[in-house]
Amino acid sequence: MEKIIIFDFGSQYTQLIARRLRELNVYSEIHPYNKDLDLTDSAIKGVILSGSPFSVNDPNMLNLDIDKILAVRPVLGICYGAQLTAKQFGGKVEQSDKREYGKATISKVSDDVMFEGIDSSSQVWMSHGDSIKELPEGFDLLAQTSSIPVAAFRSAEGRFPHSIRCIQFHPEVTHTIDGSKILDNFLTKVAGCTKDWTPDSFIENTIADLKSKLGTDKVILGLSGGVDSSVAALLLHKAIGPNLTGIFVNNGLLRKNEFSEVLDSYKELGLNVVGVDASEAFLSELDSVSDPEKKRKVIGRVFIEVFEAEAKRMSDVKWLAQGTIYPDVIESVSVKGPSATIKSHHNVGGLPDHLDLKLVEPLRTLFKDEVRKVGKALGLPSSFVGRHPFPGPGMAIRVLGEITKEKVRLNQEADHIYISKLKETGWYDKVWQAGTILLPVKSVGVMGDERTYEYTIALRAVNSVDGMTAEWSKLPYELLGEISNEIINQVRGINRVVYDISTKPPATIEWE
Repeated sequence: MEKIIIFDFGSQYTQLIARRLRELNVYSEIHPYNKDLDLTDSAIKGVILSGSPFSVNDPNMLNLDIDKILAVRPVLGICYGAQLTAKQFGGKVEQSDKREYGKATISKVSDDVMFEGIDSSSQVWMSHGDSIKELPEGFDLLAQTSSIPVAAFRSAEGRFPHSIRCIQFHPEVTHTIDGSKILDNFLTKVAGCTKDWTPDSFIENTIADLKSKLGTDKVILGLSGGVDSSVAALLLHKAIGPNLTGIFVNNGLLRKNEFSEVLDSYKELGLNVVGVDASEAFLSELDSVSDPEKKRKVIGRVFIEVFEAEAKRMSDVKWLAQGTIYPDVIESVSVKGPSATIKSHHNVGGLPDHLDLKLVEPLRTLFKDEVRKVGKALGLPSSFVGRHPFPGPGMAIRVLGEITKEKVRLNQEADHIYISKLKETGWYDKVWQAGTILLPVKSVGVMGDERTYEYTIALRAVNSVDGMTAEWSKLPYELLGEISNEIINQVRGINRVVYDISTKPPATIEWE
């Protein structure tokens, strides 16, 4: 399978580059800039150097040998990648008088396949503090803007065994109008990609790989009811059939009625699934725990204990399957340069070694929207494919502060009203993720002739593609009013409802 390697220097947009390439039907992988890869692998068609929050003039600047890459593969340098190229081969890179951030217009000064089919002037998105003042010898200028002399350049013919093209702007963001075309030109006209990576090809290759890897071995899979683990289950089921056993644990932190509803749905799909109600064990261990990371650790530990006990009831199990997806993998790797881990991911790394189970993760190369496309191609019902993401720790991180059984119940009731109303009005499928957050705040209210002193619920609804960035959803005021009235009238213990209008970044989707 052909692929493009993206070396990550820590840009907030690195994952967006990978997504854009995959939208163009070319598989891409992100690796830390300092990872030693065998780039002579014939499947690798080209290399992209990402942007970075760092300067190439810093004493501890992030570096790699571009000359070595160009000996075997063509390269595209984006922002920091362009500056690093210029500096490494003898050009001049200096700090700009002021940081250039936002929309700009490039003007082509020379023809090149990278800009084929693009107007002589095109809007792009800039985000850099350094500027390339002088190109190194053996490089040609391709484009500039009114404020920077070098917006795009390339190595001259014959300068290296393979060519390198560099751009000072970000083609991966939507503000760069012709960004997808520029990337497509690199993929097809420079790297020679055939663009044959599709959901169907992924399914075919993955099932064949699973059959080869697992053979007749027995596999257990921790199911959550979400699209990730459900798609992983279907892929495994098609590969090994009854040798797969799913374990669905009720941790008491699911949505209202979710445990029984999801179990019924799995049975309708023909999957072999065991339901384990361990809600009391989880809620008991979480009682009065308030720190978000501690909540995750407690849930992870209790889940392992429950899962391990259930696994021991089964004989000859050799593999543990998980619904890990690509953002989990990337965000759980913290090295100098690429983005630091923001929070621990409960589904990366598997169960303890003493379980003596090998790990299989069929979806670890996919982004969330790609998982949905694969699920749809597999025939997974829309109730799963279109289901909103739900955090692994569930209500534990949607009840801020200390956890109690009553607080969890209050949030489950409010959430049930909220989600039901979104579905009734057709808004559920118009937003990417929605849920309620119970705040550790009580306020005065009036109901009838009585004063109340009760909790506040925050409604959260966002639009996103893969959860890496998100915009708050513009729900109608009338709908928000109806939801607020129903929650306050029907859930005793809540007397105030607010709506979260924060974007990611700088906020996160979840509050903890």
